[in-house]
Amino acid sequence: MKKHRILGAVAAASMIALVATGCGRGGSGDPEPTDAAAEPGGQGQIVGVAMPTQQSERWIADGDNVRTQLEDLGYTVDLQYANDDIPTQVSQIENMISSGAEALIIASIDGTTLTDVLEQAGAQEIPVIAYDRLINGSPNVDYYTTFDNYQVGVQQATSLLQGLGVVDESGERTDEAGPFNIELFAGSPDDNNATFFWNGAIDTLQPLIDDGTLVVPSGQTEFEQAAILRWLPATAQARMENLLTVIGDTKLDGVLSPYDGLSIGIISALTSGGYSTSDLPIVTGQDAEVGSVQSIIAGEQYATIFKDTRLLAEQAVAMVDALLHGEEPEVNDTETYDNGDHIVPSYLLESTIVTAENYEEVLVESGYYEASELQ
Repeated sequence: MKKHRILGAVAAASMIALVATGCGRGGSGDPEPTDAAAEPGGQGQIVGVAMPTQQSERWIADGDNVRTQLEDLGYTVDLQYANDDIPTQVSQIENMISSGAEALIIASIDGTTLTDVLEQAGAQEIPVIAYDRLINGSPNVDYYTTFDNYQVGVQQATSLLQGLGVVDESGERTDEAGPFNIELFAGSPDDNNATFFWNGAIDTLQPLIDDGTLVVPSGQTEFEQAAILRWLPATAQARMENLLTVIGDTKLDGVLSPYDGLSIGIISALTSGGYSTSDLPIVTGQDAEVGSVQSIIAGEQYATIFKDTRLLAEQAVAMVDALLHGEEPEVNDTETYDNGDHIVPSYLLESTIVTAENYEEVLVESGYYEASELQ
């Protein structure tokens, strides 16, 4: 696998550094700094950055963060958005390779469709970093950086339970017995992360479904039933409208939504279906997009999961910079992410539940948003 070639190159670079250590000036034993140590960052090398879409403000921010941080280190950045069109993304990556990219950072649209184009990267020993979405089925994926996606799902479910009053702020079970009527939504089935979100959420909710605290009136409790292809808000809105028809006069207390864009569509369907702002179900989300944070402040959406994409970009950039300097990137997970060919060494970041009570501390005081952006 190309991964082995890269790690072999890292090992070779380490051996060279060790030999050089014995040749220090005056025989003092102090190692001479290597070029990589003395001059971190790029010297104009091209790094290709493939993002899935500009239809989500989250991915625009990711692209901007990665590009800015790479350019600050001296790299030339070829940033492309594919607008959720798989052939476009494949063509963009092909062009990056043919244009001399020395590393690739890829947030895939469909993690199963890039095997052929990544063979071209592998043939030229171009390292590939999967960004937030795992690329499946290819031996030519060297590293992966993302958030702890199972834990994100746990947090989504926990925020739902907190909104319903079933658990308190510390996550401890209260005396509230329900029953509460909820419906479940999942992410896109072609996004590897969607199943991690779903599994974390369902593992948290299932015991309460089993004991009757939570009830799913539609009976749609399988991932395939709840999944929203391409994470499209309009598709989520249409499904929510259909669910309201299916459950009739049953009042909903909560909706598990795995992404803010879906949450906006779900809330639109609920308000069109007769719910007012004051009696909307507890609706969760993810990504802390401006529209949903505003919705949280207004008392519509209950919560979102904040994933600081500045840190995600920083980790991806650090991985590229290490590889292009003959070093081994830092990882903190070598067991979880099997892409069907190999376990991809990964770096996982933490996420935070955001509600109306803590959005200022988490989002504004951290500098992620200006307060004026959320008005």
